[in-house]
Amino acid sequence: MDYRDTVFLAVAEQLSFSKAAENMHISQPAVSRHIKELEQRYDASLFERKGNRIYLTGAGEKVYHALKEIAQHYRHLDFEMGELHNAQSGEIIIGASSTIAQYVIPRVMASFHKRYPHIELHLKNGNSFEMEQQLLDNRIDVALVENLSVHGGIRYHDFLHDELIVVTGQNSPYAGRVTIDKEDLLHMPLALREEGSGTLEVIRKFFTQHKIRFEDINTSIHLGSTESIKNFLLDFNGLAIISEKAVQNELYLKTLVKLQVTGITFPREFRIAHKVGHKSRQTDLFVEYLLNYPL
Repeated sequence: MDYRDTVFLAVAEQLSFSKAAENMHISQPAVSRHIKELEQRYDASLFERKGNRIYLTGAGEKVYHALKEIAQHYRHLDFEMGELHNAQSGEIIIGASSTIAQYVIPRVMASFHKRYPHIELHLKNGNSFEMEQQLLDNRIDVALVENLSVHGGIRYHDFLHDELIVVTGQNSPYAGRVTIDKEDLLHMPLALREEGSGTLEVIRKFFTQHKIRFEDINTSIHLGSTESIKNFLLDFNGLAIISEKAVQNELYLKTLVKLQVTGITFPREFRIAHKVGHKSRQTDLFVEYLLNYPL
């Protein structure tokens, strides 16, 4: 890629000329000059300023998506050329929803790195919606998500079964309970994940299936990660519904207590998401490794 293209991508992703200059170890005037040259090439403004912040213009968005796709092709080419010499090298950018990023994929990545030490791995995390958007924007090569919905332009397949469970803190007034009824979920305080979370999407679906109106539950707490919820539960007189894989240590140490909901379970599948029409040897290599890893 042209160096100006690389500078543009840095500015577009940081939305800051100064941060892009710092990351690329060049001066801010040099960054501005490269962007100006690109704008002259395309005869269009690529950024606009609003207050103290900059944003991509419509033309800038088009250039960004095209250059991200080109950069992805370059990375794929580097890998395939390395394979000609029996040397797997290059990089893979993996996006994973919060639960998968924290509790599932790190062990797989560590094992993969031992097997292919010359392949550089990057892990980005956020909620499932954010990871799907990054996949569509060519910011990541593959996404690992925990939601149920299907996004146009993305194909999915399952790779691991999971189950959401109801837990409470050891000092909670509900810690002495073994089971609760589904009606209890209407009045017991409940801490949940934020909008866009795959976990929250699964909970909404199963509440609907069991004729529990989401609007009727007693929740005013929405937190941005499972770790936040686990820490919150230590001093919260209420419940949470989170992945069983995320609380193995806490259940063993009895800092959290699992409660069974009569007549309700929350099963789900973790899924691998690929952008339709995009395939690469290094992504296939990682996905094959993931599918054969004993999770």
